[in-house]
Amino acid sequence: MAKDSSIKVGKFEGFSWIRCEGKGSFMNSLAVKEFGDARIRAGVPSLVIDLEECTGMDSTFMGTLAGMAARITKYGGKLQVTSASDKSCNSLEDLGLDFLMEINPVDQEWHGLESKVRDLLKLKVAGTKAGTVLHTKHVLEAHEILSRANESNEKKFSSVVKLLEDELAEKTGQSS
Repeated sequence: MAKDSSIKVGKFEGFSWIRCEGKGSFMNSLAVKEFGDARIRAGVPSLVIDLEECTGMDSTFMGTLAGMAARITKYGGKLQVTSASDKSCNSLEDLGLDFLMEINPVDQEWHGLESKVRDLLKLKVAGTKAGTVLHTKHVLEAHEILSRANESNEKKFSSVVKLLEDELAEKTGQSS
C-alpha cells in the first residue's frame, strides 16, 4: 500500500465502515475487497464507503466498489458512499456506478455518527502485494466488472482487460 494512502475499517451494529484516506487505487483496493467481502459473507446489511479524505480513485478501486455493491445487493444489502467530493461523485457517475450504490445518502442509521465512527476505525492491511497472481486476478476482475456495467465502459476498458488477461496467462503459464 502506498505510504500516502490507507484503508481503515470498522464493524458496527447494522453496518460496516471502510474509509479511504489518500488515493483509492489498485494498491489498496484489495484491502477494501477483503474486508467488504468478509462483512458481506457475515450478513452485514450495509457497507459504508467513506471518501471524505479520498484524493482520487483509479478504475481498479471503482471496479472493486462496483463488485461489492453487486454482491451485497444480491443479499438484500446496500453499499453507501459517504462524504464523496464532487470529483469522486463525477468519477463514479461517469462509469455508471451510481446505479449500483447510494452516493452521499442522507438520513441513514449512521447519519450524525460519522465523527464517532471515524475515531474507532482500525488500519486494514492487504495480505497480497502488487504483481502477484492474486493481485493481477483482482485487478482483472475489477475491470471486468466495470466493463459489464455499461457499453461505453466495455469500450473504455477492453484493452486493459486484454492486457491483464495476457499478463495473468503469462504468470500462470496458460495461454489466453
